[in-house]
Amino acid sequence: MSLRSPLGRVLGLGSARSGFGHWWAQRLTAAALVPLGLWFAFSMAGLASTDYWSVTAWIAEPLHATLLLLLLLSLLYHSSLGLQVVIEDYVHHGAARLIALVGTQFLHVLMAVAGIYAIVTVSVGAQA
Repeated sequence: MSLRSPLGRVLGLGSARSGFGHWWAQRLTAAALVPLGLWFAFSMAGLASTDYWSVTAWIAEPLHATLLLLLLLSLLYHSSLGLQVVIEDYVHHGAARLIALVGTQFLHVLMAVAGIYAIVTVSVGAQA
């Protein structure tokens, strides 16, 4: 016995019509963060020196810059999805919820742009 309506069974959608996509994106980003996080931790531990020049030379390698960008974007997207759920579940006033949702989205986009700019700038600047 199913609690879904006949139309819901045909379309495969829940009552909110979008929950599965959000849930799936959060699981995919979590799965991506495991190998990327391990790569980052082991890479940092494996550096002979952690001074500015060593780290910028490390970031300047194309593979490292690409994986670092993937880590940054996955981490920020996963964080954005998680905070959205927390705000939707625990902020009950409509205006406060809207401000919090828009504010967190804005901050995540701002952090993504700043992070991408920093990685590209360091990567290109170290190669010049």
